[in-house]
Amino acid sequence: MTGNEYGFDTLAIHAGQEPDPRTGAVVPPIYQTSTYAQDAVGAPRLGYEYSRSGNPTRDALQECLAAIEGGRRGLAFASGLAAEDTLLRTVCRPGDHVVIPDDAYGGTYRLFAKVAENWGLDWTAVPLNDLDAVRAAFRPGKTRLIWAETPTNPLLNIADIAALAGLAHEYDAMLAVDNTFASPYLQQPLALGADVVIHSTTKYLGGHSDVVGGALVTAADGLGDELAFHQNAMGAVNGPFDAWLTLRGVKTLGVRMDRHCDNAERIVSFLSGHAKVAQVLYPGLESHPGHETAAKQMSRFGGMVSFRAKGGRDQAIEICNRTKLFVLAESLGGVESLIEHPGQMTHLSAAGSPLEVPADLVRLSVGIETADDLLADLEQALG
Repeated sequence: MTGNEYGFDTLAIHAGQEPDPRTGAVVPPIYQTSTYAQDAVGAPRLGYEYSRSGNPTRDALQECLAAIEGGRRGLAFASGLAAEDTLLRTVCRPGDHVVIPDDAYGGTYRLFAKVAENWGLDWTAVPLNDLDAVRAAFRPGKTRLIWAETPTNPLLNIADIAALAGLAHEYDAMLAVDNTFASPYLQQPLALGADVVIHSTTKYLGGHSDVVGGALVTAADGLGDELAFHQNAMGAVNGPFDAWLTLRGVKTLGVRMDRHCDNAERIVSFLSGHAKVAQVLYPGLESHPGHETAAKQMSRFGGMVSFRAKGGRDQAIEICNRTKLFVLAESLGGVESLIEHPGQMTHLSAAGSPLEVPADLVRLSVGIETADDLLADLEQALG
């Protein structure tokens, strides 16, 4: 099934998910097995030998992910960072160089600065919305990859995917886009020229805060085959029940994202006029520096909202501690609304680095609850 034949929601519900041929079950079974009986030596049944190498439930998820991202190959992992690590060690070698955002997710920064750098991979952090800065950071013959997030976490900056793809390919490099914040429902990086898309499937794709996972989707079969080899060789795959939970979440991605966006837009309107809010960061605002680019490459602007408290760090922390419906927790993209202080939580690993986030920043993952209830909760938390 492809996007040329079917709409997004149809693909999310049906791609890779044909009724079980033996029983007719309309939901793919959870193949909770580590190994498979083989028909003869050297003749595994349907190609299945061992569940690190292949599992029918994971295969169903991978086929669905490829379909909804418009890609050639989808691969599922135990976490988003496992997917990132596999990508880096597949396409890069010691001595290579990567350009990353200057406001990358804290876990991604930690992977580059504390793990990949020790392996011999060099990196430079630049504002990806400044193409001149990206070009200046390139090291011809050494730079293998532009690593983009758009929108970024947690500052919600926007990078021009098509422009970055053109720049990467000019230097015989690749563009990888972390599409976690937008989800494939709102943004399709491969159609804009990206070579590979990254997801923490823990977030919007799973959508219910009950499973951890990651994914890669490629635009070309060759890169997909290389990544599949490393997926098996490195072994950071997700289990069949995790794959099943994620696949269940994907089915409702479209309808959930519509509600996430609706609620976020109302919250942005409320925060933008509040006396205790210094700045609202949301790509749907015309005042947002990346608004025009976001409007060009996204169908809507997502469910993530960040804002800066006028009272500084202490007020930001107080707001986080005072909410009742917004749960104080890390992660994002679930049906329930979450609030966090990035400087002390998700981005603590970037403290003291050029990627350190403002101390007065609050990040909201806006859920799908009744919008009036969420607004009332923020109103009382802001005091």
